[in-house]
Amino acid sequence: MTAESPELPLAAAFPAADREQWQRLVEGVLRKSGASQAAGAAAEDALATDLQDEIRVQPLYTAQDAPPAAGLPGFAPFVRAARPEGTAVSGWDVRQRQHGTDPHQVNEALLADLENGVGSVWLTVGDGGIPVSGLAQALRGVYLDLAPVVLDAGAQFPAAAEELLRLYAASGVALSEAAGVLGADPLGLLARTGDDSGLADGLAAAAALAGRVAESAPGIRTVAVDALPYHEAGGSAAEELGASLATGVAYLRALTADGSGLDADAACRQLEFRYAATADQFLTIAKLRAARLLWARVAEVCGASSAGAAQRQHAVTSSVMMTRRDPWVNMLRTTVAGLSAGVGGADAVTVLPFDAALGLPDAFARRIARNTQSVLLEESHLSKVIDPAGGSWYVERLTVELARAGWAFFKEIEGAGGQAAALRSGMLGERLASTWRRRSEDLAHRREPITGVSEFPHLAEVPLEREPAPEPAGGGLPRVRRDDAFEALRARSDARSAAGGARPQAFLAALGPVAAHTARVAFAANLFQAGGFETATEQVTAESVAAAFAASDARIACVCSSDAVYAEQAAEVAAALKAAGAVRVYLAGKPGERGAEFVAAGVDTFVFAGCDAAGVLSSALDVTEVAA
Repeated sequence: MTAESPELPLAAAFPAADREQWQRLVEGVLRKSGASQAAGAAAEDALATDLQDEIRVQPLYTAQDAPPAAGLPGFAPFVRAARPEGTAVSGWDVRQRQHGTDPHQVNEALLADLENGVGSVWLTVGDGGIPVSGLAQALRGVYLDLAPVVLDAGAQFPAAAEELLRLYAASGVALSEAAGVLGADPLGLLARTGDDSGLADGLAAAAALAGRVAESAPGIRTVAVDALPYHEAGGSAAEELGASLATGVAYLRALTADGSGLDADAACRQLEFRYAATADQFLTIAKLRAARLLWARVAEVCGASSAGAAQRQHAVTSSVMMTRRDPWVNMLRTTVAGLSAGVGGADAVTVLPFDAALGLPDAFARRIARNTQSVLLEESHLSKVIDPAGGSWYVERLTVELARAGWAFFKEIEGAGGQAAALRSGMLGERLASTWRRRSEDLAHRREPITGVSEFPHLAEVPLEREPAPEPAGGGLPRVRRDDAFEALRARSDARSAAGGARPQAFLAALGPVAAHTARVAFAANLFQAGGFETATEQVTAESVAAAFAASDARIACVCSSDAVYAEQAAEVAAALKAAGAVRVYLAGKPGERGAEFVAAGVDTFVFAGCDAAGVLSSALDVTEVAA
């Protein structure tokens, strides 16, 4: 669209509006809905949303909320992009991960990836991946001068790096033409395993390796600053940022120590940072922008030049958000996450296949993961705009607030003695666990819904079967998933089904006309199915409910209707259900003024939006198992 013509001012036909007018409209909506009687700024604040890290998102952002200018793309503090052109010239690097242990199978898969849009390969080597000796077979047929190779070799990174460098030499590729990441990350290994016995040697080996390749291989980076262990342990965005900064600083200290031969600029160029991208698109975009801002400040303080302070980023779609039930929805999650990573300015993006939570992805899942990025790049043209989110008052403000929270956590870690000390002492693990407990509460109460799991579950879904994936390194920080609590409930239901041929059943007693009970019947069905209960709905009266319940296979029942109908029939129906043998009677809705009366009549539990769904369902499974 061209700039607005002075002869045709498009806004001239509309009266000027101000924030106070908008607030008055909000007041009216809140009062009409009965949600609040707040006025003015308080009415606006009633619509605000609290995020983790004590960040509060307002419903409206204007130019008054804009933070100081973020600079230009490619210039410090690099908020808008690490390079002046961003990804507009060639797009971001589409990076696919290979988890297999058989070098021949890995080779077939990565060649298919490279032939169909992937730009670089990410290989797990050593424990949980291909053996170091199998690296040559895994990379057979790969043009090493064209396809960057990224290694994830844990404690075996020195041997894996040496083997990759040998392969470059054997294939005639000059190191000056090679690109990739050798994958040294001893602090990440400590986070994963809890074993710090090899930390000192790992840091020394990383520094020595970086000193060797810094001059001869400008396209190769030695160290991966992997923040995924902290995200996968349940950490917030700011905690992920703070932990990555502390890890990066520790590596700078090791790489610039006496005898390493690297100055701050050269050391910074040896690091690649890895972050999680989630389906919370704005949070992901802001996190990647904030990471570049924060690292630019760290590099400046450490004496790096402006050019050396640009952070190299690899974004990976979150494994925490991936579900094992209804895994097809993961395609939607990873699409949004991949979009967010690209818009946020990541240099390389890995989209996990939709079935990654079930085992080793099949060829179809890998193709969908590749094509997700191809569509974003080639059809949506997301890379053609430098910093697409720049100028959004919301994103700009969120970037600054995340940066402040991340910096505060970084200072906490440094105050505890640095990243290694924070991991050894348990300080970091305890902080992440506390954050995950709070988030788990939101998940259990379905304040953070999971489509296909805690909301809209599909009990008749045929599960996907996948070859088991190698067990990842363990012993350190835990790995969590959003669906853990509800997955445990569904597993109990599956076990009942396998043992007895039928899932537990919940009887939904629908009272009154259809218009009165439909909403709460749908709510109750959705709730109980999330716990693996099959639901049977019957429109009943106080006189017919006992016979209808007795004719079902259910042991629990839920009364569903409007508050008006409850006032007339709920107590009598609850008593009839108890008399008919219901071991637990639920009522869909909050107790209200007559809650005590309903309890006296036989209602055991009230279920409503925001209740502890995971707790309610676990207890329901308990009582049905006892009754059985």
